[in-house]
Amino acid sequence: MQQKNMPLQNSLITHISKKPISFHVPGHKNGELLGEESLFKDFAQFDVTELTGLDDLHDPQEAIKEAQHLLTKLYRSKKSYFLVNGSTVGNLAMILAACHEDDTVLVQRNCHKSILNGLMLAKVKPIFFSPEMNEKLSIPAGPSPKLIQQAINKYPQAKVLILTYPDYYGQAFNMKEIIDIAHMNNIIVLIDGAHGAHFLLGDPFPRSSLEFGADIVVHSAHKTLPAMTMGSYLHINSERISEQKVEFYLNVLQSSSPSYPIMASLDYARYFVGNFTKEDMNFFIQERHLFIRQLEEIPGLTVIASDDPLKLILRHESLSGFQLQEQLEKVRVFPELADLYQVLLILPLIKEGLSFPFKESIERIRQLSTELTTISNENNIVFRLKNPFDLMELSYSYKDMLDMSYEWINVEQSTGRIAAKMIVPYPPGIPLFLPGERISDEHLAYLRKLMKSGARFQGEAELKQGKIAVFLEVH
Repeated sequence: MQQKNMPLQNSLITHISKKPISFHVPGHKNGELLGEESLFKDFAQFDVTELTGLDDLHDPQEAIKEAQHLLTKLYRSKKSYFLVNGSTVGNLAMILAACHEDDTVLVQRNCHKSILNGLMLAKVKPIFFSPEMNEKLSIPAGPSPKLIQQAINKYPQAKVLILTYPDYYGQAFNMKEIIDIAHMNNIIVLIDGAHGAHFLLGDPFPRSSLEFGADIVVHSAHKTLPAMTMGSYLHINSERISEQKVEFYLNVLQSSSPSYPIMASLDYARYFVGNFTKEDMNFFIQERHLFIRQLEEIPGLTVIASDDPLKLILRHESLSGFQLQEQLEKVRVFPELADLYQVLLILPLIKEGLSFPFKESIERIRQLSTELTTISNENNIVFRLKNPFDLMELSYSYKDMLDMSYEWINVEQSTGRIAAKMIVPYPPGIPLFLPGERISDEHLAYLRKLMKSGARFQGEAELKQGKIAVFLEVH
C-alpha cells in the first residue's frame, strides 16, 4: 500500500478550511479565546475533538482507521495502533493483555519504570535477570541467549518474557535467538522498543524486533521520528496475543479525549519514515559522518558510536558525564542524558531537503574546548553495580506490598532492608531500587556515586534529606 497519504492530517486540514465555529470542547474554541500573547493561538485550531469527519480513536471508522491501517502495512504487523499517552500506556496495555494474575514473568532488570508499574497492576510474579555489562560504556547491555535459557530452565512455568530493545543508548543484542528460545517454550515475548521506531528502515540500523517475531512491540514515535511528545505506536505481531484484550486495555488506559495534534503527528511520522528513500539515507549518513569528524577534532572529546546510528555517546577526558552535560548546556547544546561517564546525543533522522544546525552546534562546543580542560573530575573512578545473582525474585508479592506499611529511614541504615519505593535516575527512567527488592551494599555505593556526581532523580525530595522508604519488618 502506498504511504503517500496522510488521512488524519488531511481530514484536519479539510475541517479547518471550512472555517468552523466551535460550540464544543476544548474551551479555547479553535484558539479564539487565546490572546496574541499565547504561543498556541494558531496551533490551537488543530486541537479539536471527535467531530463529524474526524473519527474517534476509541472506535475508529474513518480517517484514524485508515491511518492505523497504513501504519500496520508499513510495520508489517498483525495490527498497529496510535498511542496518545506515550509508550508508557503501550507497556501497561501489553502487560495487562498478555499476563494473568500470579503468572511468572521473566523481566530484564534494566527496564523502564512503566514496565514495573505494569507488572504491579497485573499482580504477576516477576523474575528479574541482570543484563551483561558493556565494558566500553560502563553501562548495562542486553541479555544473552544463554542467560534466557538458564532463566527458563529454572522457571519453566514462565508465561511471558519482557525485554527492552534497543536500550536508551541504542544498544542491540541477539534478539532473534532469544525470541526463538522463548517461543519454543511457549513464552510470549513483549518488547519495550521505545527507541526503535526507525529500525524498519534497515541497514545501517539494527533489525527490528518485529522482524524477529516479537509478539507485541511498543515504539515511541516521538523519540526518533518527527512526532509530538507522547505520540507512540503499539504493534500486535502474532496470534499469541488477543486483539480484543489489547483494545480493551487501550480503551481503559488511554484518555477519552485524545489529542488530535498528537494523532496527526503520528500520521505524519508514519508518512515520513514510510517515504524515507535511499537518497535520504545516504544524506543522513553523510551528515552524521561529517558531524562525528568535526566532534572528534575538538580537544578532549571522544565520540563513541552506538549500534543505532541515531545515537552518539560523547566523553571528555577531564569531565564526568554530568559535568560535560552542564558545560554543553552553558552554550545551549542540550544532550538527551548524562551518566557518570558520558552524555548521549540523539541525532535527527534528517533527509534530503531538510536542514539541522550541526555546524552551529560544533561552533558552540568549540567555544568550550579550552575551558573544559581546566575542570577537575573527581568522578573518574570506574564503578559498576553488580548483582551477585543472575536471577532475582522480590521479597514480597505485589499484592502484599499494596497493603504493607513502610517507613522513611536514613539511607546509610538501609542495607538489608526491603525497598518500598522506586529510586529512579531520570533520564533514562531505569529504577536503581525496585519495590520489594532487598537493598545491598552495592546499591548504596552506586547511589552515593550518582548523588555525588549530580545525577537527577524522580521524587528526590526525601533522598536529598538522606531518607529512603523501606517496608516495616514483618515478624
